Amino acid sequence: MKQSPIIFGNIYEELNKFLSEKSYDIIFLFVDSNTHEHCLPTLLGEMETQSAMEIIEIPPGEENKDLEIVAQIWQSLAELGASRKSLFINLGGGVITDMGGFIASTFKRGIDFINIPTTLLSMVDASVGGKTGIDFGGLKNQIGTFSMPQMTLIEATFLETLEEREFRSGIAEMLKHGLIYQPEHWNSLQNITGETIQNLIEDSVTIKSEIVAQDPKESGLRKILNFGHTIGHAFESYYLQTDNSLLHGEAIAIGMLVESILTFENEMISQTELDEIFEGILKIFPSQPIDENIIPSLVELMKHDKKNQGGKISFSLLNGIGSAKYDVLLNENQISEGILIYNKKLNSYE
Repeated sequence: MKQSPIIFGNIYEELNKFLSEKSYDIIFLFVDSNTHEHCLPTLLGEMETQSAMEIIEIPPGEENKDLEIVAQIWQSLAELGASRKSLFINLGGGVITDMGGFIASTFKRGIDFINIPTTLLSMVDASVGGKTGIDFGGLKNQIGTFSMPQMTLIEATFLETLEEREFRSGIAEMLKHGLIYQPEHWNSLQNITGETIQNLIEDSVTIKSEIVAQDPKESGLRKILNFGHTIGHAFESYYLQTDNSLLHGEAIAIGMLVESILTFENEMISQTELDEIFEGILKIFPSQPIDENIIPSLVELMKHDKKNQGGKISFSLLNGIGSAKYDVLLNENQISEGILIYNKKLNSYE
């Protein structure tokens, strides 16, 4: 599975060139209500095509990334005459690109799709790498495929439509890329500004693309991209069932901090490196202790992780800042103790 083109700048020129070389019967534009209002008018104003176009809209939010809504969209595609000569364009954040990619890759055994991410998180993570998916049974991305878009088009001006909390959420994945693969990127993100964001996005995308190119199906090296996600996904899934849901990046920031504790406890990073990680992440994300009463529930959620082995929970942990090791197996007591140590360490930053 070869990484498809990722285009920065002049995205409409590239899109129109691509459309002129194809003869799609129908182009489906998949959006949520936010991107329908703030981003779709710009896209429609720039697109040049003779193909028929249909808009498919869903409400925003992770809670809508489920099989029931996917089935409704499959039904709509059938009723609107979608064929294997149709194109699906995903215009939105991670929910839209994850879900839209899954819909396109499964309808009629797969139709072409293009990702146009509109959030920082989807630009540097969800839209890159060929993973598609939906949530199932209260668990993140339990059903999905590996399927590459025809191309991913990144237009930084869409970031102007984001609230600060959404923008900050995307920085978590960028921090992760630096921590697991490139310490220079981690250092650069400590002083992120509006002027540097474009180059930092490109650096993050390059890092993820390099990792994915070496291991497209996540059988080895690509697993390092899961740093922060074993605990982060459990935390995100737990709070998705409450009135206080977390954004993906917020959950992953907590996950990276706890998993840095686990890394330190396994003597894979120094005290100085641990302190640097905490200071770097807490400079961007608020301090958030984990209620000790929910630790058993979090561990139960972690047991459903796809990468577990032999009854133990699998982690990707750091091997120094800028490097990572995958398939680190820990037991429930180690994880619970790590969360308690995390809470104690947070107290020292208050």
